[in-house]
Amino acid sequence: MTQPLRLGVLAWEVVRIGTIEEYAAHLDMLVAQGAADADLLLMPEYACMEVASALVGAPDPAAELEAVCAQSDALLAIMRDTAMRHGVWLMPGTLPRPEAEGVRNRAPLIAPDGRIMFQDKHVMTRFENESWGVRAGNPPGVFETPWGLIGAAVCYDSEFPMLTRRQIEAGAWLILVPTCTDSLHGFNRVRISAQARALENQCFVAVAPTVGDAPWLATLDENHGCAGVYGPVDRGFPADGIMAEGKLDQGGWVFVTLNPETLDAVRENGAVRNCRDWPTQVPPAQLRPVEVT
Repeated sequence: MTQPLRLGVLAWEVVRIGTIEEYAAHLDMLVAQGAADADLLLMPEYACMEVASALVGAPDPAAELEAVCAQSDALLAIMRDTAMRHGVWLMPGTLPRPEAEGVRNRAPLIAPDGRIMFQDKHVMTRFENESWGVRAGNPPGVFETPWGLIGAAVCYDSEFPMLTRRQIEAGAWLILVPTCTDSLHGFNRVRISAQARALENQCFVAVAPTVGDAPWLATLDENHGCAGVYGPVDRGFPADGIMAEGKLDQGGWVFVTLNPETLDAVRENGAVRNCRDWPTQVPPAQLRPVEVT
């Protein structure tokens, strides 16, 4: 029997950082808050970019990316030390990682013993592709945890059903979505997608955004969203599928206890069986107009 998971999901309010040590202290404070009430913590995409204000003299997206990439190993070490110090499973958002193939946006999942596993962002936004030159990463995989297999879909990846479906078919029951969006349009695309992925796969999906204004940065100058966890829209779950949700554009943790066995029950005995009834893809040659007689 898989044990229930106590999950913490953070809406990260971006603050002004003067040194890398200040970033480490900010991260430590947030993790300490979350670890007091949860076993696994999810933070937003690119949250670590707030440290760019300590590395670059004026807002400049290219310079900020280059500076944070140069400190990527040091930032990852800070994240790892923080998870170990607080004895918690931690996805501290994503960080840009300079690799041989180019910069990738990578989400680490750090175990309390210091082991690090990565999920890359697989589909780039226009900004990442056209302005930053961030490369597409490895396709979706799954993480082994004490609570079974879980997956991660970094921000834009959550908007593509086939990516999450691969993780569900591999055994994932929870999808972590670290996100960073500078408009309500962008956030709502991610939020609606997360709810759709939870509905169609009868799984849980957790979303952690950056929030707040940071005019001293070019990359995190405006941030919108709310932390939330979504589940099946069926008997035994909330009528709207919202397991827990924070207030829009307000920083702070949202906590929820998730039991994967409840998903087994709804997949078998729900009013509908979305996960089981997932249709096989119809080849284009078989798509024909409806005949009228």
